Amino acid sequence: MSKLPFRFGAEVYTWFMSNNGETYKGQLGHMIEVISKAGFTGIQPIFTWMGPLSDPQLLADKLHEQQIDLAAVALALDWNGTEETAEEKEIADNAIRLLSQFPGSVLCTVQIPTGRHDLENRRKNLVNIVNKVSKRAADQGVISSFHPNSPHTSITRTEEDYRVILEELDSSVTGWCPDVGHIINGDMDPLEKMKEYRSLINHVHYKDWDGNPEFTLMGKGKVDFVGITQWLKDIGFDGWIICEDEGQEALDDPDFVTLHDGKWVHEQLIPKIK
Repeated sequence: MSKLPFRFGAEVYTWFMSNNGETYKGQLGHMIEVISKAGFTGIQPIFTWMGPLSDPQLLADKLHEQQIDLAAVALALDWNGTEETAEEKEIADNAIRLLSQFPGSVLCTVQIPTGRHDLENRRKNLVNIVNKVSKRAADQGVISSFHPNSPHTSITRTEEDYRVILEELDSSVTGWCPDVGHIINGDMDPLEKMKEYRSLINHVHYKDWDGNPEFTLMGKGKVDFVGITQWLKDIGFDGWIICEDEGQEALDDPDFVTLHDGKWVHEQLIPKIK
């Protein structure tokens, strides 16, 4: 086994799942501690759910204390108009401002699902908005990566959605964050889709899926993590792989799930990569 060119981190959505974010509201410091204990070296918080640690200095101090990097920040907004609303633009610009103080961290953009109506226009509008947000981020030296998702109300769920949206992204200012769990949940093969749009990949999300009905504890499902990770190593991917467990267990004990995922990555996945 040789040294991997990328690092593993964890998302905080695992905690957000519990009571729609209310149970762990304002506890980003605790999440950083658990993620560090799990053996991960990076974190991806949700920008609008960071609480007191949205203060850059407080965040930097806590990350330093736990020897964790700010891998990325998730910017999840509705983006249902032809342009950003004034509030959406303000939130996005605040996220970019924060990330500009953590060089190398990624702005991970994602649309909150609200229905599959008026698909053609809404996909076009979404790409237009994402490209504009990414351009503003690039102007501040911030890397951007667009993250499709797969709820039935998402307009970034199907193979057609991927084709329309990914092929219209402005690759000069934004990349693509393939989430392997969302890809398989949208009836696609994760590795084949990643190979198809390889040139866009600059950030990656891992979660497992068993189709019963959707996600499961990492290592218990059908995602070929070994094959995907080996391919990422073989092509020289040097970004972050962020684990984002959405199995049923996360609703009851997100700390356990995060510790499990870290152990599984280091004991079951990494040793199998050549």
